[in-house]
Amino acid sequence: MDSILSVFEYDFFRNAVLGCLLASIVCGIVGTYVVTRRLVFISGGITHASFGGIGLAVFLGISPLLGAMAFAVASALGVQWLSARRDVRQDSAIAMFWTFGMSVGIIFSYLTPGFVTDMSSYLFGSLLTIGTPDLVVLATLAVTALAVFSVFRRVIVAVAFDSQFARTQRLPVSIIEYGMMMLIAVTIVATLRIMGVVMVISLLTIPQITANLFTHNFSTMMLLSIIVSMVFCLAGFCLSFFLSVPSGAAIILVSVVGYAVARLIVRQA
Repeated sequence: MDSILSVFEYDFFRNAVLGCLLASIVCGIVGTYVVTRRLVFISGGITHASFGGIGLAVFLGISPLLGAMAFAVASALGVQWLSARRDVRQDSAIAMFWTFGMSVGIIFSYLTPGFVTDMSSYLFGSLLTIGTPDLVVLATLAVTALAVFSVFRRVIVAVAFDSQFARTQRLPVSIIEYGMMMLIAVTIVATLRIMGVVMVISLLTIPQITANLFTHNFSTMMLLSIIVSMVFCLAGFCLSFFLSVPSGAAIILVSVVGYAVARLIVRQA
């Protein structure tokens, strides 16, 4: 026990734990909307499109997160705009941005001179690389997400469950849809260090569908998603730390096992 607690003496370990908790709050809130609105495939497209920004930013010698943010937000707004026009199927628009982002990222990563040491952390996640700037971003995003859902909860819930009915009630559906797509994109980029491009979508879905096994109330599901996400993230991080494996993969492994166990509990109840 003393050996386990001794690792908390190191800043990088404390940063990683705090990053897990903040990411769980953000993803628990935003992911509840993603699962309820059935935007998992769209979120996956945005995630992979952001890799184009990472590759381009590395090639230009600027912050990879800034590049990822630009590509993620542009892809989110692009998918929403094309879907609203109804002359392009939503799955086709997602596939276009998904593959474009990945191709741009791959091309520029190969064009970058030398070996890109940080690329694997963006692809597969590396909690131990989280620093103070990452924590500030996650904390700011957590406060923003809490504020947005507190102020616009009624409208967001209405749009999440039935956007067509929400339009008949003269609610600002388009504003909410575009705003939420941007929030999803920013959340994805903010959690790249933890889960990586390949696996970040899991943090927006698995804790939420696990929580959904126990409740169908939006607010309760959101709160339970945050708690479940914290448990999965911390357990997965500890597993990755002691086995020296990527944090994203470890968190997903724990999350899937946790979901399976929760499903068995519900069935036995």
